[in-house]
Amino acid sequence: MSEELGLRERKKLERRRSIEVAALNRFGENGFDATTIDEIAADADIAPRTFFSYFPTKEDVVLADYADRLKRTTDELGRRPASEAPWLALRESFAVVAADYEAQRDDLIRRFAIMAVNPSVHARSLQLQAGWEDTVAEVLAQRMGVNAEDIRPRLMSSAALACMRSSLRHWILTGHRRSLPDLVEASFDRLGTGLSAAG
Repeated sequence: MSEELGLRERKKLERRRSIEVAALNRFGENGFDATTIDEIAADADIAPRTFFSYFPTKEDVVLADYADRLKRTTDELGRRPASEAPWLALRESFAVVAADYEAQRDDLIRRFAIMAVNPSVHARSLQLQAGWEDTVAEVLAQRMGVNAEDIRPRLMSSAALACMRSSLRHWILTGHRRSLPDLVEASFDRLGTGLSAAG
């Protein structure tokens, strides 16, 4: 039974990835708005209704990697030593995710290019990032042993996401001249020491 479930899950992941590839290729050729679900489904060799079993909207295909990145972040955060300061644990966890982004640079740039010129994709991105903030704040609160009345986990979660967003945008705009993990770590360090001291 477990082997059957494993095979089924692998097939689902393969189909999900094939839908992503088909959609991103179509978006690149025809533009996001001009691309239809029927066209993506035809390219991925699935029925249009099957598309919605994997992605609620076209926007979610562009942002399909968000769930994996969030899991990677929280997994890394869970592996950090309990004695490590929360901000440092966040810094190290997000640096690991930044290395993943860097390793998949071309795919990341393609997704960002679509997001940059399509307001609906950008809006969906912000909505998903709000979910990231909630999840990371919950993990931090558990790690710190504090309750919902303590603002520190949410403040650090919001700041960490701001560091990642700013670093990613800077990395893309400057032609990837600097290592993305280095940029993320530098952003965390700058914010950690206080922006008021920035020269």
